[in-house]
Amino acid sequence: MASSSLPGSTIDQSPLHPFGRVVQAPEGSSITDIPVGTLQQWTEESRVLVLRGFAPLGRKEFADYCRLWGELLEWGGEAVIDLVVEDNPRNYLFASGDVPFHWDGAFVEADPRFFMFQCLDATLDAGGETVFCDTTAVYQDADDELRKRWEGISITYQTEKLAHYGGQVTEKLISRHPTTGAPVLRFAEPLDPTVYKNPVFATVEGIAPEEADGFLAMMSELVHRPEYCYAHAWQPHDIVLADNFSLIHGRNAFTGPTSRHLQRVEVI
Repeated sequence: MASSSLPGSTIDQSPLHPFGRVVQAPEGSSITDIPVGTLQQWTEESRVLVLRGFAPLGRKEFADYCRLWGELLEWGGEAVIDLVVEDNPRNYLFASGDVPFHWDGAFVEADPRFFMFQCLDATLDAGGETVFCDTTAVYQDADDELRKRWEGISITYQTEKLAHYGGQVTEKLISRHPTTGAPVLRFAEPLDPTVYKNPVFATVEGIAPEEADGFLAMMSELVHRPEYCYAHAWQPHDIVLADNFSLIHGRNAFTGPTSRHLQRVEVI
């Protein structure tokens, strides 16, 4: 475990497995005690950065702080999105079941560079972990033949447009990280319409049509392998910063009633 100094105090840092970092500060510390550039660097290096001991921010404070990182992506005029389980959800994100892997901003013109969560409330031991997959590691471990195959593949994603979200987008499977230039995967799992509200459909281009279902199943199995995934069990007042280009993310299903309340902001 490493230590760093803050004005008048000390923070501790420890690694997560298989990637990520926890930054533990004295209770009631302010996130503004750490320079934005430092947190951006740590997030890029660690993929996922978990901050604990920092005082929660009010809704406007949270948005104003995130603007120090860059321009915010707004959904329906709102920068801060509340993520809670709803009784009659309009989208699978607000249901109690699992959320398959995806990246944020797939159906908007500006892909977020970072996304940030703060946890206002959490029910411990009720499931619902947020799961992150490091796609840079998936690519690094692939052999040359598979990488070459991936380079020729694009996937078209389509979902019903509800309000500000949805539509159709085509993405190459292999992209490049905007800062490091490292290869990353732009892969979102298609959703079974009999299970998920507002499902996402995927059409694979660059392989024979009869191979598409097997290819999507192979990709889903690959990105779920434990050596590539960190599952975050939320605690009240956790702040989590994540690299939206290196990662895809999803959520485990809740195993019981939950009061969990996350707020999310996306930085372009």
